[in-house]
Order: sequence, then C-alpha cells, then structure tokens
Amino acid sequence: MSKLTHLDDAGAAHMVDVSAKAVTKREAIATGHISMTTEALAAIRGGALAKGDALAVARVAGIMAAKRTSELVPLCHPLPISSVSVDFTFDSAGIDCAATVVTTGQTGVEMEALTAVSVALLTLYDMGKAIDRSMTIGGVRLLAKSGGRSGDWRAEG
Repeated sequence: MSKLTHLDDAGAAHMVDVSAKAVTKREAIATGHISMTTEALAAIRGGALAKGDALAVARVAGIMAAKRTSELVPLCHPLPISSVSVDFTFDSAGIDCAATVVTTGQTGVEMEALTAVSVALLTLYDMGKAIDRSMTIGGVRLLAKSGGRSGDWRAEG
C-alpha cells in the first residue's frame, strides 16, 4: 500500500511540501449529478424559479468555490487558478455538472474541480428546494487530470 501523503511518519496530519516540485500546467475535470422531479427540472431549465436563474448562480458558485478550496479543505494548498469553467447538461432525471480547473503550479487542481462541482450542485439544490426537497446529489468524481510528475489520468467508465 502506498504511503498517505498527508500523514507524517508519526501519523499526524500535515501539509505536503511541494517546494521541490516542478511548476507545470495542470488541469482537472470533475463531474457530478443532481436528480430531481420533472417539475423542478422544468423550472430550472426554464429559468422559472422564484430565486432567479439557478444555472447562472450555480455556475458562479462553482467558480467561487474552486478559488476558495484551500479555505474549505484543511490541507489543500492555495493555488493561483488560471481558469475555471462550470457547465451543465440536462437529462431526463436531472442535471449533470462538469467543472474544469487549470493552473500553472507545483500541485494539481483535482480538489478545486471536485469542490466546484459539489458547490454548484448544492446551489442548484438550494435554489430548487421549494419545488423538490427530495433532490439527490451524487456521482461526484474526478474524471481526468493532467500535468505534474504523475502525468495524465482518466477515470474508467
């Protein structure tokens, strides 16, 4: 089993020292889904929620979340984010969210992409809960990452 990088030899949590790592372009893509009733889906798609344009607000929330990940996840490094995009697609059961985050730095942006998706989906829930409190968020995962010493990686399936 590989050593957990956020634990020292005594098992105490610590922030990984990335100072010796090369500065490279790094990108990560994460995805997730929110399932909801057809009524809630139609209201979000049609921009008919009382709180306003849920997709626009969720997109901005996801971008803001990516930029503040190090404030939310204790051992994440604060990173100079070069770009964040948050996109939504509809299916018959709900909405898929994909976030792409790019930086040029010494560590990757996987956590930033995952945080962007999570907060964007939570925002959709918040904005649509008056119509459907049974919405379900799931499937949040890293889809791909590139750059850095470990190179490129893509999820299977």
